[in-house]
Amino acid sequence: MEPFSAPRQYQDVQAYLDDDALVARARAGDREAFAGLYERHQGAIFRFALHMTGATASAEDVVQEVFVALMRGLDRIEANRSVRAYLYGIARHIAARRKRRERLWVSFNAEAHEVASGSPSVVEDLQRRDDLVRLRDAIVALPRKYREVIALCDLETLSYEEAASSLGCAVGTIRSRLHRARARLAGLLERADNDARFSRRAAGWVL
Repeated sequence: MEPFSAPRQYQDVQAYLDDDALVARARAGDREAFAGLYERHQGAIFRFALHMTGATASAEDVVQEVFVALMRGLDRIEANRSVRAYLYGIARHIAARRKRRERLWVSFNAEAHEVASGSPSVVEDLQRRDDLVRLRDAIVALPRKYREVIALCDLETLSYEEAASSLGCAVGTIRSRLHRARARLAGLLERADNDARFSRRAAGWVL
């Protein structure tokens, strides 16, 4: 679903323009420039929204709302602020609003996007998918403030400065939250691994 997709002939040009140049063109009414911003950032915003909401459909809705908000607020982007950080900031607020409104967690879908090289066996492939699902479930189980920093810094690889800009807090706050978030995530993953091992043993006893 890409309502802002740019024409093919423009894509080669937009690849050489940075975000600030695309924003400037979009402000002047260049729809293809706005489409360039969408195509450049929608994937990352979707992944972040998925980690925050836990549901593919909700994440897709967040992406659309983010870029509608961007279209209406191009003039509000500060000159020295990263466009990427600005978009994550909008996504954060929209995702939080949706969660408050829905009051319903939806499990991550188990589809694994990472495909290893070569031809892994079916058992190895299933194991990798199980690991990915456990990771996603553990991230969803984190409190929102920890889920945000894990998603931004560890999964989307934003710098501490960009994450701080997105979340509207100090760099030191990002560092301390990330330290606590990683510790909590490690504990959740260890618990999930223990549960999985117990389930496998129980299945063996039944058989």
